[in-house]
Amino acid sequence: MLDGTVFRKPIIVNNIKPAVKTWKKPISIGRHAYGDVYKNAEIRTENGGKAEIVFTDSLGQETRETIMEFSGPGIIQGMHNTEASISSFARACFEYSLAEKIDCWFATKDTVSKIYDQTFKNIFEDIYEAEYKEKFAGAGISFFYTLIDDLVARIMKSDGGVLWACKNYDGDVMSDMVASAFGSLAMMSSVLVSPQGYFEYEAAHGTVQRHYYKHLKGEKTSTNAVALIFAWTGALRKRGELDGLPLLSDFQTGLKKQ
Repeated sequence: MLDGTVFRKPIIVNNIKPAVKTWKKPISIGRHAYGDVYKNAEIRTENGGKAEIVFTDSLGQETRETIMEFSGPGIIQGMHNTEASISSFARACFEYSLAEKIDCWFATKDTVSKIYDQTFKNIFEDIYEAEYKEKFAGAGISFFYTLIDDLVARIMKSDGGVLWACKNYDGDVMSDMVASAFGSLAMMSSVLVSPQGYFEYEAAHGTVQRHYYKHLKGEKTSTNAVALIFAWTGALRKRGELDGLPLLSDFQTGLKKQ
């Protein structure tokens, strides 16, 4: 609904060491929280036939592309994204990198998906060149693009300290991997940033709603104190920034340290 980007960052404590021995600094995940498989259309076919993508533009002009000629039962999936949302995703990631002063890494599979994924690649590169290249140089950070399988290999050998920008599905999977390797989902902050400047802070494990429903039934519940504390402290820091209240921002800093 907010058309935002979810940023997740491991919470580092001295007595929990990353499972990946090379990781010394947090790896932040920037997940494009719109479209792809999460807003798809699916069909199961029982007989043979032809599957097509059909697009009818505002003037009534049709464009057709054959997906598959089925000889028997099969499954079909259709996905979409918008250039506006991808552009917002790119800018959110670049702004996050500047704020955190860390490199931004981005990857797709554009060698296979030569329209869908390549559009992501092109938009990121165009926006970076036009709006952020000089800003990144001034901050002493860089933007790096590669294929998703290459980036996975690189991230395992890096020392961390980067923003890993991910398409929606990649971010869903990789954020759990990074969280687990740094400790658990309980040890990860999560904030959704929208293009309009709205922010939503939450506990990354996403179980509070389920626990609340159990509470209403009188059942025993539990929740993760660390993730909730970091959700609240992140929100308080942002509230302090938006309202010009440095005392509020200082309060959240002290609360996290304790």
